[in-house]
Amino acid sequence: MAEITASVVKELRERTGAGMMDCKKALQECNGDMEKAIDYLREKGIAKAVKKGGRVAAEGLIFDGVSVDNKKAVLIEFNSETDFVAKNEEFVNFGKKLVEITLKNDIRTVEDLNKAEFENGKTVEEAVTDLVAKIGENMHVRRLHSITAPAGFIATYSHLGGKLGVTVEMAGEPTPENITKTRDIAMHVAAMDPKYLNQDEVTTDDLEREKEIAKKQLEAEGKPAQIIEKILIGKMNKYYEENCLLQQEFVKDKDFTVEKYAGDLKIQSFARFKVGDGIEKKEEDFAAEVAAQIKG
Repeated sequence: MAEITASVVKELRERTGAGMMDCKKALQECNGDMEKAIDYLREKGIAKAVKKGGRVAAEGLIFDGVSVDNKKAVLIEFNSETDFVAKNEEFVNFGKKLVEITLKNDIRTVEDLNKAEFENGKTVEEAVTDLVAKIGENMHVRRLHSITAPAGFIATYSHLGGKLGVTVEMAGEPTPENITKTRDIAMHVAAMDPKYLNQDEVTTDDLEREKEIAKKQLEAEGKPAQIIEKILIGKMNKYYEENCLLQQEFVKDKDFTVEKYAGDLKIQSFARFKVGDGIEKKEEDFAAEVAAQIKG
């Protein structure tokens, strides 16, 4: 059994919105397993659906770029310790340069980007080290999404000044009208955060997990077994509608699904980067820090 510390209970509370005592009990019932405790709370109706990865806490920006012919696109998450540094002009220009290098050299991984030449014979990794020394704050390229669409085109969308970036790949011709439509869909991805493109991409594990949670909720409500099976069908259909991009209601017009809005265009893939997804940031107690400095 994993140790159930105050910090673990606190994390569960932050991820589910449940009370401290409920979180402690859930962890005890699930032998300290965080994911099982989340499911336990959901089954009891105490917590709403949550996404894996915990709180979003890291700072920085998502830099996006697309080639002139709209055949290549890239998303890069470049992290810093504070939002203040992320707004620094030198930080922003550095991120834009990373996009240029990635597109020009058809780079596919963070490792290859770090090895690529930045300028004056220095690698990207060396240039980042220099920038860290100059600004005085830790920075690094966290992740990269690079995509090519030889038989179609790609559009990108940046939201909240670079806090979130999206690419959408389409089969079709990159006419101005089609690019505008694809950017609208990218904006929808930014707003609605779909997990999958379509039903075929939904994993059996995810589907069974949702089914089990819904089933236990219905059992707790006293629903008969034969009724539960019928209700589950509806709930799973609802799950597809909420999590699959093609079946989601289009955010700018609820009369359309995204697939219907796309019309003759066929969505091939999408990617969505949000700054700090899945990174746990240490919370600073400013008062305690000041007190410690005074004592020191």
